[in-house]
Amino acid sequence: MVGFAEAKTGIIAKPMSPPGKKAKAKPAICSPAVERHELTFAADDAGERLDVVLARRLPQYSRARLQRWIDEGRVLVDGVVPARRVLVRAAQQVRIDAVFIADERVQAGKPAVPFRVLHRDAAIYVINKPPGLVVHPGAGVASGTLQNALLALDPQLAKVPRAGIVHRLDKDTSGLLVVARTPVAHAALVRALAAREVGREYLALCHGLMTGGGTIAEPIGRHRTQRTRMAVRADGREAVTHYRIERRFRAHTLARVQLETGRTHQIRVHLTHAGYPIVGDPVYGGRKRAPAAGSPAVLAALAAFQRQALHATRLEFAHPVSGRPLVFEAPLPKDFAALLEVLAAEAGAA
Repeated sequence: MVGFAEAKTGIIAKPMSPPGKKAKAKPAICSPAVERHELTFAADDAGERLDVVLARRLPQYSRARLQRWIDEGRVLVDGVVPARRVLVRAAQQVRIDAVFIADERVQAGKPAVPFRVLHRDAAIYVINKPPGLVVHPGAGVASGTLQNALLALDPQLAKVPRAGIVHRLDKDTSGLLVVARTPVAHAALVRALAAREVGREYLALCHGLMTGGGTIAEPIGRHRTQRTRMAVRADGREAVTHYRIERRFRAHTLARVQLETGRTHQIRVHLTHAGYPIVGDPVYGGRKRAPAAGSPAVLAALAAFQRQALHATRLEFAHPVSGRPLVFEAPLPKDFAALLEVLAAEAGAA
């Protein structure tokens, strides 16, 4: 039985102003930080492209980032600015001025909705994201996102791609996210995600009564005519979703969902494709559905629920530095838990 209580622990992530000073109306863009690396190419490096060798010797940085630094003149080989495709020679001296700055469009600032930090150490944060909080700035959303808030909470995250965020949740999906605090941790977590070594479980309240669990292995790609939507497409990218029944109500099913891949809107698209759209989903759920002969309390609760009923409840991965297995769980937020209580009361009275 799923517990329907909201989390009471964790650190509320609200950047605070210094005593006696008012917060500035407009938050400042993060200042750049610079780290210098000095290397000597070995005999094994000779004959390879500069960017390839640097990516191998400095695995904490992406190859794209290293290429950008080469193009910006921040890499010197024997005191000369090289081309990224130049072939290196043994014993050459290399200096890299690694410059880190958040995307200039991304400002540090408080989140639109407060979030909880469930865990922090030198390498990672684990966040419990509430519904209504956008993860990354994008079209029409320049501030108030999780990324803005992370840069305010920890300015050193400007050194890490996307302020350390390695996977995302939709605005109205709640639950667990891991954030890398260093380039090394970020690279390790990205590799773990690509290798499918990060366990992610969700709770999804769906329309309809499932008869059993299963696996949906249908490729997902951009919708052909509605570019803000995703769809099952034969020419899409591989997508695999596992699900099982957590609890059945009179006309709905609470499913526990495991992601094997991580495509945009994957759970929402796959469950709709299987005939069990998520309650409250404004994009894939179609018209609002009222169950036949539903009680007034259930009809009112469903009408009042204004987002998709999807929550990232469990996150399991190896610590990116120590390798220690970590498991985190986040109880359902209040609105989701309250909806389940109403459905459970109706099912119990039937």
